[in-house]
Amino acid sequence: MEWQPLDFEKPIFELERRLQDLQEHSDKHDVDLNPAIRDLQAKVREKSRQIHGNLSAWQRVQIARHTQRPFALDYIERCFTNWIELHGDRRFADDRAMPCGVAMFGRQRCIVITHQKGRNTKQNVMRNFGCAHPEGYRKALRLMRLGEKFGMPVISLIDTPGAFPGIGSEERHISEAIAVNLREMMTLRVPIIAAVIGEGGSGGALGIGVADRVLILENAYYSVISPEACSAILWRDRRHAAEAAEALKLTAHDLLKLKVVDQIVPEPEGGAHRDYNSVAENLGSALRDALDELRQLPIAELLEQRYQ
Repeated sequence: MEWQPLDFEKPIFELERRLQDLQEHSDKHDVDLNPAIRDLQAKVREKSRQIHGNLSAWQRVQIARHTQRPFALDYIERCFTNWIELHGDRRFADDRAMPCGVAMFGRQRCIVITHQKGRNTKQNVMRNFGCAHPEGYRKALRLMRLGEKFGMPVISLIDTPGAFPGIGSEERHISEAIAVNLREMMTLRVPIIAAVIGEGGSGGALGIGVADRVLILENAYYSVISPEACSAILWRDRRHAAEAAEALKLTAHDLLKLKVVDQIVPEPEGGAHRDYNSVAENLGSALRDALDELRQLPIAELLEQRYQ
């Protein structure tokens, strides 16, 4: 897949385009341009290391929102087998922003709870831009209780700008739905692992984020508020989003220092959208290690650790 560069990646993109032109010229005219090509390849690697090795908080937020970044269903396809999506909260409707279901993770059957965004306008309208309604959280809780009943661990993949703040959402009590999930997940008698794979936006993320282990991808973020909303409140202007992102300490490395998350899952240089298989392998490995560790603990100890 050809990746779309973000604004701060344009210098790398320009060098790569020049490299491609040089290679095509060499092939077309049968000219030996290998020394120039090697030199340009070295420049591309150096520029990429220089830019991606010194990312600001706001740049990481941009990578976390990249439209080509792998979403939850991409990870399900690569890390799980026998995925069966289950629909509806048995009260109001099915929420397409939160595909949830049963899957095999290695030899372990588990419940998988996710947020899902779309890559184009049609998909985003169907998925409501990854912003769930109350029925999404109630569906997730229904499945988590099913997991508890049959001794299946819960794995939650978080990627949402936040819960949907519209009138219908408020009419059906979004805050109550999230609050009930927080309470019930705290006492669920099976291992729970949460992984922030893109955006971890406020209560929308926390509604499926109470867990025994919280993982986060290297360029994902997890925050009580989006940088734009924070900027609008503090500066009365959304243009200060970059400053807000730094102040919020929302990057994976900041969150690990603050002990909000337990582990950072590495991504390929430039972000997860550069290599789906490699980042899925890293996430799968981290989930497997966490699950193996949690399954050794007696339930009473697991619940006590979760409470602490």
